[in-house]
Amino acid sequence: MRDIILWIIVSYLIGSLPTGYVVTKLFHKDENGKRDGLDIRTIGSGAMGATNVGRAMGPVWSWFTAAVDMLKGAFALLLAAHIAPAEDQQLIMAVSAFAVVLGHIFPVWLKFKGGKGVATSYGILFFIWPYKSFAVILLCGAVWYVIRYTTRYVSLASMLSLVAAAAFFAMLDAPAMFTGLAAGLALLVIFAHRENIVRMFKGTENKFKR
Repeated sequence: MRDIILWIIVSYLIGSLPTGYVVTKLFHKDENGKRDGLDIRTIGSGAMGATNVGRAMGPVWSWFTAAVDMLKGAFALLLAAHIAPAEDQQLIMAVSAFAVVLGHIFPVWLKFKGGKGVATSYGILFFIWPYKSFAVILLCGAVWYVIRYTTRYVSLASMLSLVAAAAFFAMLDAPAMFTGLAAGLALLVIFAHRENIVRMFKGTENKFKR
């Protein structure tokens, strides 16, 4: 139990690195080309994820933010996979993975207000079950694209693509620990999008411009 608690703490701290917040604070420029220390939480949706960074700084910084957030999840997962004892490996991998997404969504450094956990979840699920998980996440990427293109809601595409990931894991008879993790991450990401869901019902949610 002590080892599991330690893994939870380490993974949470890895996940709590506020990528989007750091990127805009250090690199956002005002209309005069001067760095202005923008707080990403004050614009758009107020989230720190790649989508909101894209609104503030364009697609290149959005992709960079998404890549770093994915790597946070992958790093915590692979760290657990290589260090955890074999008899507890799947449990520790699942617990660490969930904790890293918790850290991303509820970072202690920013009063527990962070991103939505989508990219970090993708980074985890891509590596959780080689090589089948590679195919699963590529399929989920296609699901994300189709939903985003047809509805123009990035938030809806993100939530449903992670629900699809859990369904694909179950259909492929993935280890129960990994299927449960995928389902847990989907629910956690849906919870993080609760305000987006309300805005969708009200018709005020931001739509992707084709």
